[in-house]
Amino acid sequence: MSILVDETTRVLIQGITGKVGAFQAEVMKAYGTRVVAGVTPGKGGAVVHGIPVYDLVEQALLDGPVDAAMTFVPARFAKDAAIEAIENSIPLLVLSTGEIPDHDLMTILRLASIRGTRIVGPDTPGLVSPGKCKVGVHPNRVLRQGSVGIVSKSGALSYEVCKRLSESGIGQSTVVGIGGGPLWGTTQRDVLALFEADPETSAIVLLGEVGGTMEQDAAAYIRECVTKPVIALIVGRAAPPGARMGHAGAIIEGEGETAERKLASLEAAGCFVTRNPADIAPFIKKLGGLDSR
Repeated sequence: MSILVDETTRVLIQGITGKVGAFQAEVMKAYGTRVVAGVTPGKGGAVVHGIPVYDLVEQALLDGPVDAAMTFVPARFAKDAAIEAIENSIPLLVLSTGEIPDHDLMTILRLASIRGTRIVGPDTPGLVSPGKCKVGVHPNRVLRQGSVGIVSKSGALSYEVCKRLSESGIGQSTVVGIGGGPLWGTTQRDVLALFEADPETSAIVLLGEVGGTMEQDAAAYIRECVTKPVIALIVGRAAPPGARMGHAGAIIEGEGETAERKLASLEAAGCFVTRNPADIAPFIKKLGGLDSR
Protein backbone atom coordinates (compact mmCIF):
# COMPACT_ATOMS: atom_id res chain seq x y z
CA MET A 1 0.00 0.00 0.00
CA SER A 2 0.86 3.67 0.14
CA ILE A 3 -0.71 6.73 1.71
CA LEU A 4 -2.69 9.53 0.04
CA VAL A 5 -1.90 8.57 -3.59
CA ASP A 6 -1.49 5.36 -5.59
CA GLU A 7 -1.66 4.05 -9.16
CA THR A 8 -5.42 4.77 -9.35
CA THR A 9 -5.16 8.47 -8.38
CA ARG A 10 -6.50 10.85 -11.05
CA VAL A 11 -4.63 14.17 -10.96
CA LEU A 12 -5.50 17.69 -12.13
CA ILE A 13 -2.83 20.39 -12.47
CA GLN A 14 -3.71 24.03 -11.90
CA GLY A 15 -1.42 26.35 -13.85
CA ILE A 16 -0.49 23.63 -16.34
CA THR A 17 0.25 26.07 -19.17
CA GLY A 18 2.95 27.90 -17.22
CA LYS A 19 6.61 26.98 -17.62
CA VAL A 20 6.85 25.07 -14.33
CA GLY A 21 3.40 23.51 -14.55
CA ALA A 22 3.95 22.25 -18.10
CA PHE A 23 7.38 20.81 -17.28
CA GLN A 24 6.24 19.05 -14.11
CA ALA A 25 3.10 17.75 -15.82
CA GLU A 26 5.29 16.07 -18.42
CA VAL A 27 7.57 14.55 -15.76
CA MET A 28 4.65 13.32 -13.65
CA LYS A 29 2.94 11.79 -16.64
CA ALA A 30 6.16 10.08 -17.76
CA TYR A 31 6.52 8.64 -14.24
CA GLY A 32 3.14 6.96 -14.63
CA THR A 33 0.89 9.39 -12.79
CA ARG A 34 -2.61 9.58 -14.24
CA VAL A 35 -2.66 13.31 -15.08
CA VAL A 36 -6.15 13.65 -16.54
CA ALA A 37 -6.64 17.41 -16.80
CA GLY A 38 -5.12 20.83 -16.48
CA VAL A 39 -6.71 24.17 -15.64
CA THR A 40 -5.61 27.64 -16.69
CA PRO A 41 -8.26 30.38 -17.02
CA GLY A 42 -8.35 31.65 -20.58
CA LYS A 43 -6.48 28.65 -22.00
CA GLY A 44 -9.39 26.21 -22.23
CA GLY A 45 -9.20 23.98 -25.28
CA ALA A 46 -5.41 23.78 -25.31
CA VAL A 47 -3.54 20.50 -24.90
CA VAL A 48 -0.29 20.18 -22.91
CA HIS A 49 1.68 16.96 -23.37
CA GLY A 50 -1.53 15.21 -24.36
CA ILE A 51 -3.40 16.56 -21.32
CA PRO A 52 -6.59 18.56 -22.02
CA VAL A 53 -6.73 22.06 -20.56
CA TYR A 54 -9.89 23.70 -19.20
CA ASP A 55 -10.76 27.22 -18.07
CA LEU A 56 -12.36 26.00 -14.84
CA VAL A 57 -12.07 23.04 -12.49
CA GLU A 58 -15.82 22.56 -12.79
CA GLN A 59 -15.46 22.02 -16.54
CA ALA A 60 -12.64 19.50 -16.07
CA LEU A 61 -14.80 17.44 -13.71
CA LEU A 62 -17.49 17.07 -16.36
CA ASP A 63 -15.10 14.74 -18.21
CA GLY A 64 -14.35 12.53 -15.22
CA PRO A 65 -13.55 12.50 -11.50
CA VAL A 66 -10.38 13.96 -9.98
CA ASP A 67 -8.79 12.62 -6.79
CA ALA A 68 -5.98 15.17 -6.35
CA ALA A 69 -4.99 18.59 -7.64
CA MET A 70 -1.55 20.16 -7.70
CA THR A 71 -1.24 23.92 -7.92
CA PHE A 72 1.53 25.65 -9.88
CA VAL A 73 0.30 29.25 -9.85
CA PRO A 74 1.83 32.53 -8.60
CA ALA A 75 1.17 33.40 -4.96
CA ARG A 76 -1.26 36.19 -5.84
CA PHE A 77 -3.54 33.69 -7.59
CA ALA A 78 -3.12 30.81 -5.13
CA LYS A 79 -6.16 31.62 -2.98
CA ASP A 80 -8.55 31.70 -5.92
CA ALA A 81 -7.11 28.49 -7.38
CA ALA A 82 -7.27 26.68 -4.05
CA ILE A 83 -10.82 27.80 -3.33
CA GLU A 84 -11.90 26.60 -6.77
CA ALA A 85 -10.43 23.14 -6.10
CA ILE A 86 -11.91 22.95 -2.60
CA GLU A 87 -15.38 24.11 -3.64
CA ASN A 88 -15.41 21.42 -6.33
CA SER A 89 -14.79 18.78 -3.63
CA ILE A 90 -11.35 17.62 -4.75
CA PRO A 91 -10.22 15.59 -1.71
CA LEU A 92 -6.47 16.31 -1.91
CA LEU A 93 -4.84 19.63 -2.85
CA VAL A 94 -1.06 19.81 -3.13
CA LEU A 95 -0.18 23.48 -2.82
CA SER A 96 3.32 23.92 -4.23
CA THR A 97 3.17 27.72 -4.26
CA GLY A 98 5.28 29.52 -1.66
CA GLU A 99 5.01 33.04 -0.20
CA ILE A 100 1.22 32.98 -0.09
CA PRO A 101 0.04 35.83 2.17
CA ASP A 102 -0.86 34.51 5.62
CA HIS A 103 -4.39 35.89 5.45
CA ASP A 104 -5.00 34.11 2.14
CA LEU A 105 -3.56 30.88 3.51
CA MET A 106 -5.72 31.05 6.63
CA THR A 107 -8.77 31.42 4.39
CA ILE A 108 -7.68 28.38 2.34
CA LEU A 109 -7.04 26.21 5.39
CA ARG A 110 -10.30 27.18 7.07
CA LEU A 111 -12.38 26.45 3.99
CA ALA A 112 -10.53 23.17 3.43
CA SER A 113 -11.28 22.05 6.99
CA ILE A 114 -14.98 22.81 6.49
CA ARG A 115 -15.25 21.14 3.09
CA GLY A 116 -13.08 18.10 3.84
CA THR A 117 -10.16 18.75 1.49
CA ARG A 118 -6.71 17.76 2.73
CA ILE A 119 -4.09 20.42 2.00
CA VAL A 120 -0.45 19.40 1.60
CA GLY A 121 1.71 22.52 1.76
CA PRO A 122 2.04 25.33 0.99
CA ASP A 123 5.59 25.63 -0.38
CA THR A 124 5.77 21.87 -0.76
CA PRO A 125 7.61 19.59 -3.20
CA GLY A 126 4.51 17.40 -3.02
CA LEU A 127 4.35 13.67 -2.43
CA VAL A 128 5.21 10.47 -4.21
CA SER A 129 4.49 6.78 -3.78
CA PRO A 130 7.42 5.32 -5.73
CA GLY A 131 6.45 3.15 -8.65
CA LYS A 132 2.80 4.21 -8.33
CA CYS A 133 2.12 7.94 -8.43
CA LYS A 134 3.94 11.24 -8.12
CA VAL A 135 2.07 14.44 -7.33
CA GLY A 136 5.09 16.63 -6.92
CA VAL A 137 8.60 17.45 -8.04
CA HIS A 138 10.77 14.78 -6.39
CA PRO A 139 13.56 13.66 -8.76
CA ASN A 140 12.62 10.26 -10.20
CA ARG A 141 16.18 8.94 -10.00
CA VAL A 142 16.35 9.07 -6.19
CA LEU A 143 13.20 6.98 -5.65
CA ARG A 144 12.76 3.26 -5.07
CA GLN A 145 9.60 1.38 -4.20
CA GLY A 146 9.59 -0.17 -0.74
CA SER A 147 8.31 0.11 2.81
CA VAL A 148 9.93 3.13 4.51
CA GLY A 149 7.66 6.16 4.90
CA ILE A 150 9.25 9.61 4.87
CA VAL A 151 7.77 12.90 6.08
CA SER A 152 9.84 16.04 5.64
CA LYS A 153 9.65 19.80 5.96
CA SER A 154 12.53 20.18 3.51
CA GLY A 155 12.31 19.02 -0.09
CA ALA A 156 16.07 18.97 -0.63
CA LEU A 157 16.65 16.96 2.55
CA SER A 158 14.04 14.38 1.54
CA TYR A 159 15.73 14.00 -1.87
CA GLU A 160 19.08 13.41 -0.18
CA VAL A 161 17.68 10.84 2.23
CA CYS A 162 15.75 9.04 -0.53
CA LYS A 163 18.93 8.89 -2.62
CA ARG A 164 20.93 7.37 0.23
CA LEU A 165 18.20 4.87 1.06
CA SER A 166 17.72 3.84 -2.56
CA GLU A 167 21.46 3.39 -3.09
CA SER A 168 21.44 1.10 -0.05
CA GLY A 169 18.60 -0.99 -1.51
CA ILE A 170 15.96 0.47 0.81
CA GLY A 171 12.73 1.59 -0.85
CA GLN A 172 10.08 4.07 0.18
CA SER A 173 6.32 3.51 0.57
CA THR A 174 5.41 7.21 0.32
CA VAL A 175 7.44 10.40 0.64
CA VAL A 176 5.48 13.44 1.86
CA GLY A 177 6.86 16.97 1.81
CA ILE A 178 4.71 19.06 4.12
CA GLY A 179 6.37 22.39 3.24
CA GLY A 180 8.36 24.94 5.16
CA GLY A 181 5.61 26.77 7.04
CA PRO A 182 5.02 28.71 9.21
CA LEU A 183 1.43 27.66 8.46
CA TRP A 184 0.67 24.14 7.29
CA GLY A 185 -2.25 22.11 6.06
CA THR A 186 -1.05 18.58 6.76
CA THR A 187 1.37 18.24 9.70
CA GLN A 188 4.01 15.71 10.70
CA ARG A 189 1.57 14.24 13.21
CA ASP A 190 -1.06 13.78 10.48
CA VAL A 191 1.39 11.91 8.27
CA LEU A 192 2.65 9.78 11.17
CA ALA A 193 -0.93 8.63 11.78
CA LEU A 194 -1.31 7.66 8.13
CA PHE A 195 1.96 5.72 8.13
CA GLU A 196 1.07 3.97 11.38
CA ALA A 197 -2.19 2.77 9.80
CA ASP A 198 -0.52 1.64 6.55
CA PRO A 199 0.25 -2.10 6.76
CA GLU A 200 2.99 -1.86 4.14
CA THR A 201 4.96 0.91 5.84
CA SER A 202 7.42 -0.80 8.17
CA ALA A 203 9.47 2.17 9.41
CA ILE A 204 9.16 5.95 9.35
CA VAL A 205 11.75 8.69 8.77
CA LEU A 206 10.89 12.12 10.18
CA LEU A 207 12.92 15.02 8.77
CA GLY A 208 12.43 18.32 10.58
CA GLU A 209 13.87 21.78 11.07
CA VAL A 210 14.36 24.37 13.76
CA GLY A 211 11.48 26.70 14.54
CA GLY A 212 7.98 26.08 15.86
CA THR A 213 6.78 23.18 17.98
CA MET A 214 5.59 20.70 15.35
CA GLU A 215 8.29 18.17 16.17
CA GLN A 216 7.37 18.27 19.87
CA ASP A 217 3.76 17.57 18.90
CA ALA A 218 4.99 14.71 16.72
CA ALA A 219 7.08 13.35 19.60
CA ALA A 220 4.05 13.31 21.90
CA TYR A 221 2.04 11.45 19.27
CA ILE A 222 4.85 8.94 18.68
CA ARG A 223 5.11 8.25 22.39
CA GLU A 224 1.41 7.51 22.71
CA CYS A 225 0.34 6.07 19.35
CA VAL A 226 3.15 4.93 17.05
CA THR A 227 4.33 1.32 17.24
CA LYS A 228 6.65 1.37 14.23
CA PRO A 229 10.30 2.42 14.43
CA VAL A 230 10.83 6.14 13.79
CA ILE A 231 14.15 7.63 12.74
CA ALA A 232 14.42 11.40 13.26
CA LEU A 233 16.78 14.02 11.88
CA ILE A 234 16.46 17.75 12.64
CA VAL A 235 18.56 20.21 10.64
CA GLY A 236 19.68 23.69 11.67
CA ARG A 237 21.69 22.88 14.81
CA ALA A 238 23.92 25.92 14.26
CA ALA A 239 21.02 28.30 13.56
CA PRO A 240 21.15 31.47 15.71
CA PRO A 241 17.93 32.67 17.37
CA GLY A 242 15.91 35.05 15.20
CA ALA A 243 17.56 34.14 11.89
CA ARG A 244 15.44 32.50 9.20
CA MET A 245 17.12 29.38 7.87
CA GLY A 246 15.66 29.14 4.36
CA HIS A 247 12.03 28.26 5.06
CA ALA A 248 9.58 30.76 6.49
CA GLY A 249 8.92 28.56 9.52
CA ALA A 250 12.58 27.79 10.26
CA ILE A 251 13.14 30.57 12.81
CA ILE A 252 14.12 29.93 16.43
CA GLU A 253 11.91 32.17 18.54
CA GLY A 254 12.12 30.27 21.82
CA GLU A 255 14.38 27.79 23.62
CA GLY A 256 12.08 24.87 22.79
CA GLU A 257 12.41 25.50 19.04
CA THR A 258 16.10 24.56 18.72
CA ALA A 259 17.27 21.42 16.95
CA GLU A 260 18.76 19.96 20.12
CA ARG A 261 15.57 20.45 22.13
CA LYS A 262 13.51 18.84 19.37
CA LEU A 263 15.90 15.89 19.09
CA ALA A 264 15.75 15.41 22.85
CA SER A 265 11.94 15.29 22.73
CA LEU A 266 11.98 12.76 19.89
CA GLU A 267 14.61 10.62 21.59
CA ALA A 268 12.56 10.61 24.79
CA ALA A 269 9.60 9.41 22.71
CA GLY A 270 11.61 6.36 21.63
CA CYS A 271 12.89 7.52 18.24
CA PHE A 272 16.35 6.77 16.90
CA VAL A 273 17.76 10.27 16.48
CA THR A 274 20.66 11.14 14.25
CA ARG A 275 22.53 14.27 13.24
CA ASN A 276 23.73 12.89 9.90
CA PRO A 277 21.67 11.65 6.93
CA ALA A 278 24.31 9.00 6.32
CA ASP A 279 23.28 7.21 9.54
CA ILE A 280 19.69 6.56 8.46
CA ALA A 281 20.17 3.73 5.95
CA PRO A 282 22.53 1.67 8.18
CA PHE A 283 20.09 1.93 11.09
CA ILE A 284 17.15 0.82 8.94
CA LYS A 285 19.17 -2.10 7.62
CA LYS A 286 19.71 -3.25 11.20
CA LEU A 287 15.94 -3.38 11.67
CA GLY A 288 15.64 -6.08 9.01
CA GLY A 289 12.44 -7.25 7.33
CA LEU A 290 12.06 -4.18 5.14
CA ASP A 291 11.19 -5.13 1.60
CA SER A 292 12.25 -3.06 -1.41
CA ARG A 293 11.32 -3.67 -5.01
